[in-house]
Amino acid sequence: MNWELFYLICFIVGFGFSALSFLTGTLHLHLPVKWHLHLGKGLGSSGGLSIFNSFSLMAFLTWFGAMGYLMTRHSSFWFGFILAAATLGGSVGGSIIFLFLAKFLMKYDVGVDAAEYEMTGVLGRVTSSIRSGGTGEMVFEQVGTRRSCGARSEDGTPIAKGTEVVVTRYECGIAYVRTWDEISGEADAKAGELSKQ
Repeated sequence: MNWELFYLICFIVGFGFSALSFLTGTLHLHLPVKWHLHLGKGLGSSGGLSIFNSFSLMAFLTWFGAMGYLMTRHSSFWFGFILAAATLGGSVGGSIIFLFLAKFLMKYDVGVDAAEYEMTGVLGRVTSSIRSGGTGEMVFEQVGTRRSCGARSEDGTPIAKGTEVVVTRYECGIAYVRTWDEISGEADAKAGELSKQ
């Protein structure tokens, strides 16, 4: 194997994987492989984007291979200089892709906190009346977004449309609710009992 073939293989592998990644993402193709890695969950791991990600590495390989192949094929430079120039070119290509990912694509990516999506204790309003023992619908705000879900009365009593409710438990996509007046009345009664003591 000579240097020209080495650079050509690097270019073909880098460009091939880049094209495959683009096409599978654009056309929503699902390849029959089961690659699923879980990495970076230790105490010292961060949630940020690594500079050594697959997109940057494929860009590095593509630019490294292209520059090395063209310089080997069309110039008479020493192989060490060509290797250094190809490495520099590959690093520039990988850096451009990394900066694009970090500055534009990952800019709005925020971590998800499960506590923000906890349904117990959420205050909402009934939009479709809950009949006795039946199911209605409620709307509520969560993480700055208006959402809706099916709702049932905790004790099976009917709840009219427009009533403010509080979720006491959430199971299988159904929120079990009590009216806000009922819960605040219990809180007032407990506060009154404590003040008498």
